Amino acid sequence: MATPTLSLGLPQIHATTKHNKSTPPTNDFLTGTWHVTHSSLPLWKNKRNVQITYTALPAQSGITKLDDRVQYQASGSDKIKSVHGVDTPSRSNQGAWDWRGKGWLVIASSHWECLGFGREDDGNEWVVTYFAKTLFTPAGIDVYSRRRAGLGEGMVERILGVVRGFGVLEMQELADAIFEIPRD
Repeated sequence: MATPTLSLGLPQIHATTKHNKSTPPTNDFLTGTWHVTHSSLPLWKNKRNVQITYTALPAQSGITKLDDRVQYQASGSDKIKSVHGVDTPSRSNQGAWDWRGKGWLVIASSHWECLGFGREDDGNEWVVTYFAKTLFTPAGIDVYSRRRAGLGEGMVERILGVVRGFGVLEMQELADAIFEIPRD
């Protein structure tokens, strides 16, 4: 069986042509719970069981925002912590969102983009995201899976191979910094 081509695109800060952009996922594809299985973001280094749940909010003025709830556990702890915010679609970049925290995190914001998404042969869905640098975190990439167990053998390396193949130093460095997030 032939290996399907992965369609991933560069984040807007690096994309200079339309050819470098992937087709963005629909809100229907994004909604639901995702397990963050791999990341280059240092904030996940001492965490486990990281999940993100997206829920479409009622459209206002034709714009559908996503409720964004991240849950995780610190290594060695059973306490579940969460971060809650709202994602607003970027007006200038399909497949990108601007996150704003809720509650005491209302002062925090970030920009994230979907580099690619797909479905493995066995039906497991995946997403690769890019997070722009903020005051609190460096730029990074995450790999999400619908299944807690993660992606099939070799799939993460195939995805990272495409990211490295963009030929952009920052993206190569982020792909090289990827680590697996423990899940139990």
